[in-house]
Order: sequence, then structure tokens, then C-alpha cells
Amino acid sequence: MQIRGLLGSLLVATLSIPGDCRAQQAQQPPAHPVQSGMGGIASGVVAAPVYDAKRRPITAGGFVDSGPVVFQDITKAAGLSGWRHKMGVPEKNFIVETNGSGVALLDYDNDGWLDIYLVNGSTFDALDGKEEPPHAALFHNNHDGTFTNVALQAGVTNDRWGYGVSVADYDNDGWPDIFVGNYGKNRLYHNNHDGTFTDVAEKAGVTLGNWSSGSAWGDYDGDGLLDLYVSGYVHFDRNNLPISGSKAMGHGSCQYRGEIVNCGPRGLKGEPDHLFHNNGDGTFTDVTAKARVEDKDHYYGFTSIFIDLNGDGKPDLVVGNDSMPNYLYFNKGDGTFEDDSYRSGFALNNDGREIASMGIAAGDYENNGQVDFFITDFGDDYKVLFHNDGNVSYTDVSYRTGLAQPTIPFVGWGDGFIDFDNDGWLDLFMVNGHVYPQVDKHDWGTSFAERPLLFRNVPDGLTKRRKFELVPAVEGSGLAVVVPGRGAAFGDLFNDGKIDVVINSMDGLPVLLRNVNPDQHHWVELKLIGGPKSPRDATCATAYLTANGMRQRQDVLASGSYISSNDRRLHFGLGDATDPGTVEIHWPSGAKQTVKLPAVDCIYTIAEGVGITDELCGGKPCAERGAAGKTEPQAKP
Repeated sequence: MQIRGLLGSLLVATLSIPGDCRAQQAQQPPAHPVQSGMGGIASGVVAAPVYDAKRRPITAGGFVDSGPVVFQDITKAAGLSGWRHKMGVPEKNFIVETNGSGVALLDYDNDGWLDIYLVNGSTFDALDGKEEPPHAALFHNNHDGTFTNVALQAGVTNDRWGYGVSVADYDNDGWPDIFVGNYGKNRLYHNNHDGTFTDVAEKAGVTLGNWSSGSAWGDYDGDGLLDLYVSGYVHFDRNNLPISGSKAMGHGSCQYRGEIVNCGPRGLKGEPDHLFHNNGDGTFTDVTAKARVEDKDHYYGFTSIFIDLNGDGKPDLVVGNDSMPNYLYFNKGDGTFEDDSYRSGFALNNDGREIASMGIAAGDYENNGQVDFFITDFGDDYKVLFHNDGNVSYTDVSYRTGLAQPTIPFVGWGDGFIDFDNDGWLDLFMVNGHVYPQVDKHDWGTSFAERPLLFRNVPDGLTKRRKFELVPAVEGSGLAVVVPGRGAAFGDLFNDGKIDVVINSMDGLPVLLRNVNPDQHHWVELKLIGGPKSPRDATCATAYLTANGMRQRQDVLASGSYISSNDRRLHFGLGDATDPGTVEIHWPSGAKQTVKLPAVDCIYTIAEGVGITDELCGGKPCAERGAAGKTEPQAKP
């Protein structure tokens, strides 16, 4: 969330905004650092405020009167407005009250339609039994554009101080399970196949106990069973509360632009990360040290993702750390990892600085077969696009691609690479919201509630590469929604081939943005089912679709964005092509499979070693086509 603390305040005189901001900052030197004392700062200086024509901060303004409407806010019409997120008190006196919660998209009942799981926070009074704790929500998809909250019946209300969520079928029974990271003991909800879940975290040995933020699933040792990585954030001690000027903070002052704010994470003890090996009997063993992914310095971990970065079929691990260098662990294939964080270029930004890494979007935005990363960050600092140069080597190309300058005023959280217009090129969506309510009391050019940002992937005529252009936010449309956003998940909620967005907002209603972009482009989606030697839900499988003169890559991931979980089905935009092409699937088992797809605008289920076993068009079974790779449908699990 925040970046530098006492060290940052000592360095403030020598730090400057990189790239295009240098001249601007030289003309307007800051009166004080972004943050001093034991809190954190982004770049060491206050970025020049940006306002729109109505003198609104660009974080809550900058709208246009007309233009194409890409997303429409349908929260109320979809039935989600009866649930509200709550975390601490409005004043946000402590860091535990500021980070917000994640959201997951999953088909928990295997009916072919995505449901929505929204994690809730809590309050100190709830922890002390003085008030009813806030509940998480599980919204069942009714197939008609509406959703019904069934969390209580399903047994997944959590009732603890919730943060992150990830989804995976850890026991290979064909049904998705849910892991929730909490301040306090974690939850592992096992799917009972009847619309209900049972918390088995105690038996599984993954409760931990202080503050777990994000989590990730991946079969790191190739035994066909999904293992669990849990990111630790801050060790928050209620018996020694981190208050500005207190003993807990070394009597240091926690300030943001001269205003006293909640303290941390700098100056607070971190909570370590953990890697749990799946034993195959419903239990897990902590193998963090054995696998050589020890978080020895207890960095402030947020989002983590297992993903195969070099095409060897073994999932590597990336971790976004708040205010500290990021981790990139290379899977050596012998049950251990090698820390390639610095050598890969993933640890720091282009200026050699750590950033406040919150959300991580993973995707191949250049269609060259390599996984790139976009990482959200605190305000007064640009958000970082790491370009994969090959051989697991990354370069910060944020300014070159047009993403740096527009993102500086925003405090970024959830993010995703999505092809919102189905043209075959991955675009970027970013959810924003400040952490200090105090910003609304000052004319600082920022706001507590902020609007999301959508960037379109376009060709760069000068370099013959790709860059991103900000899509204008039309007044009254989904891009003009102003909320203190945190977690976000991306997926095709209506089985219409368009990627929608669900946002978990701090202390407010969720936001469901339906994709109503007017394009008529074609698409295909793939649900993958692993064979006996792969995880059943195909986590960390990679698919390459060759169609429309390009080769696209998509990966099956159990986590991402900001401590959230996206649609696990792989989505490929096809532009105007009417031939869906051929997909080459690299399964976690190491097997490779090629399948010719029958038709565009369909959702195909492909089983490892078998082929297409099911297909949906418009949310309903497609007519028989006698297509290559088609087999008799398998029985539902």
C-alpha cells in the first residue's frame, strides 16, 4: 500500500519522479514528502495534482459527455446491492482497516455459469463479540442476469476479518474449493457437491493465525496435486497498537502530506509467507524452507500467482510485496525454487526502487508467447508494466507503453489483462481507491473514492510494438463509477463472450460492470479438465490459440488481480475471423494436445487426452457440428 518510511523521508531530497514527470516536478518542487515518519511514500515527492475542467481531481473526474459506452453498472439490477462490505471504522485509524478485500468468480455448483464470492472485512467490536460480524457473500448466478446471495445456506460467510481469496480444486474431485485469507485464522472451504461447503482449514493445517493476505495454487512438484502458497502481510498486534507517536512505532510520527494517518506498513513487523505441500489426504505440510521460498525478511506480501514463465511445464511463483522488492521464484523442477527476483528485473522498477505492489495482472499483451506483468502501486508513483524479454527477464516499459503518466495520481489495486473488445489483443483494466479518508479534506488533487481506468492495447507506429491508450470515461457509464475500489475479478458472467468486472469496494456496495462494448467481434472460451497426472481443474495449464493470423496465449490461474480470483476459463478474442483456429494445450502433466475448434462464439470444455467434451453457445448446448476433436460428453463430476 504505502512505500517508504523513515528511510524514505531521509532520502526525499534526492528522489524524483522518473520519466516524463521530471520536468513537471522541477517546476513545482514539493513542500513536503508524500509520507514521513513510520509510514510509507511512493516516489519521495508529491506529484503535481491533476484536475479536470470542473476542478475535480482527475481521480474522481475527467469524464466525457458522450462516446462509446464500454461498461455499464448493473449492480442493482443484478441483485448485488443488498450486500455491503465493511472493514473497521470510517476514520481508518489502523492499517488493518484500510486494505479492503478480494473477490472470486467461480462456478461453485458446476452449472456452467459463473457465481460471485465477495470477501468481507470486520471490526474490532465484532472480534470482541460486541456486534455481529460482517458476512461474506456468495451470489449464485440465476442465468437471467440476476444473482442471489446464498452464502449462509452454503456455509461460506467466513465471519472473520477477511482479505484475499483464491479458488482451486485441491482434492481433484471436480468441484472448486475456496481459500480465504484472514486477519486471524484462515478458511479452507471444501465443496460438498451439493451447494454447501465445509471449512476444513484446521484439519488441513493451513489456518496460520495472524494476517494472511493473498494466496496462490499450483502443482509445484508435479505430483498432480495442487499446493498452496499463502502471502503474509503485517504482524498486527492488538496489544501493542501501531499509533503515531506510540512506543509500537518507536515514537515516530506517521504522516501523509503533513496529516497524521494510520501507521504502516513501514515500521511494523512483517508476517512471513508459507508454502504448503498437498499430501493428498486432505492435509498439507509446510515446506517453505525445504522448497527455498522462505520470506526471511518478512516482506509485506499481497498478491501471489503460480504461473509457468519459461514454458518448461513447471509453475514458477511471483509475489507482489508492498513497500519491498517483489519476489520471482524460478521452479527448478526438483521440488525447490531459485530466487530470481533481482536477476530477472522483477524486484524493482526502472529507477531501482521498490514499489507498493498491490495487484498483479499476468498476460501476453504482445502475443509473442511470453507472460508480462502489470503491477498496481500507490499514488504519486507510476504503475509498472514489466515486459517479458525472454528467458524470464523483465524490463519496466511503463513510460514507453503510455501507462505511467496517466496512472500516477491513482492508488491502484485490482487489475487485469482483458480483451474487452475481442480484437485479439489484451487490454488493461485497473481499479483504484485511496487508503486515507483524510485526502477528502484537503485540496491535494486526489480523492478517497476513485474511478477505474481502462487502457486499450493499440499498435505503436514508431516502434512497431504495442502501447496502451486510455479509454475515455463517459459520464454515467461504468468507467465513471467513483468508489474506493480494492479487489476486482474479471470473467464472462453472462456467457456472451464479453469480459465483465466485479469490484469489491471498501465499506460500500460491490460494483458489477457489464461489458456492453458495441463491437461485433467473435471469440471462443475454453474450460480445461486435467487428466490423471494433472490437477483436475488444470491450474497452470497454458493454451496457445492460432487464429486470425495471430497466436495468443492464455493461462489457467487460481489467483491474481488484487488478492482475488478470476474466471478460470480461457478467453480469446478473434476479431472478425469466422474460423476459431486451433488450440495447442500444454498440460501440467507435461503432455501437449492440439485441438481444432469447430466454431466461433462458443465455450468449449476440453479434457486432457480426450478432446472437446462439451460446448455452450449463448449459455445453451450447441447444435451438433461433427467437429474435429469432438467426442461424446463425459459424465459430470
